[in-house]
Amino acid sequence: MGVVAIPPPARAVAAKPVAWGGFGASLRLAWPGIVLYAATRVLMFVVLLIWSRKTTESVWFVLGEYDATHYVLIADHGYDAAPDGKELAFFPLFPWLIRAAGLISPFSSRSNAIVLGLLASLFAAWGIFAVGNHLFDQWTGLLLAGLWGVVPHALVQSMAYTESLFTALAAFALVALLRRSWVTAGLLTIVAGLCRPSALALIGVVGLAALIAVVRRQDGWRPYAAALLAPLGWLGYLWWVGTKTGRIDGWFHVQATSWHSSFDFGVSTYQAVVRTATSPTVLDFVIVSLVLIGAVVLLVIAALKRVPWPLVVYSLGIVVMAVGATNYFNAKGRLILPAFALLIPIARALARLRPALAALLLTLLATTSAAFAGYLAFIWPLSP
Repeated sequence: MGVVAIPPPARAVAAKPVAWGGFGASLRLAWPGIVLYAATRVLMFVVLLIWSRKTTESVWFVLGEYDATHYVLIADHGYDAAPDGKELAFFPLFPWLIRAAGLISPFSSRSNAIVLGLLASLFAAWGIFAVGNHLFDQWTGLLLAGLWGVVPHALVQSMAYTESLFTALAAFALVALLRRSWVTAGLLTIVAGLCRPSALALIGVVGLAALIAVVRRQDGWRPYAAALLAPLGWLGYLWWVGTKTGRIDGWFHVQATSWHSSFDFGVSTYQAVVRTATSPTVLDFVIVSLVLIGAVVLLVIAALKRVPWPLVVYSLGIVVMAVGATNYFNAKGRLILPAFALLIPIARALARLRPALAALLLTLLATTSAAFAGYLAFIWPLSP
């Protein structure tokens, strides 16, 4: 799991990774990255507020739309709220958190869901910073957290969706894995497995890393524990759905029949990208196509730059599941959001620049992302 050592710029925040330490110490270390990420959210909200004045929809309304309504429905009424069972496609962690927040919050479940999504995005920035700092230094961690906030579909990070929550859990699990904190990695992966189906990518990485450690006879019983713990959340929910539907493939059946989503190894995605490239189409499809192509390119670069294999394989898993699924093409940009490690080569490239130039480029990216967020929120008619 080696990394090519690249000298940081003279003005870098730190020349070497700083130890993670305890909770308080880690937060003090990560706060610049969290603040930078929060600044991208503030810019986006300013743009959304300006844009909303020309529409009949409020920013708050947009942040709680589309998939968010299903999570709120489950939180308020359980999985039996929809008679056709279509809500079973949504994993339970986020609805549980919404319901728990309702016990102490005077606000509606919808408002609680939006706040939870916002808080989860800050924790995700923290975890992403931790990955960059562990591999390189604080400067890279800060840039990596900032870059995640300026990707094209960053609007979703601030919505009542699960991408931010899952990214936070995955980032901290991967940090634990890189530090060979096996039990922590396994426990975090259990929770991630209750959040999104894409946890399968994280489960696979933890399992493979544990297998390698076992073969090499490293770390005693801990790799075994991680491998056994990691899939419990994901498998547990699929088992529960199976009991609800009366069939072992219940979750996949719900996905196929209620949401018309299955796995075709990327055939439909390839056809959509080709149509986008060869015929007039909408802006979102163009951006999604560019994001998908960019993700593949960044995967190759990350592998060539010897980014630690758990991060590359995890990102590969996220990309494969997003590209290989037959679900809505417009959703594929947000499905790749948890593959934050794809941004590591870009963060390292920015880290070589003068801080002022890196800040300028990041500002330009943030402004572009915020403008596209306005388009997704108030012009694009489908889910982001």
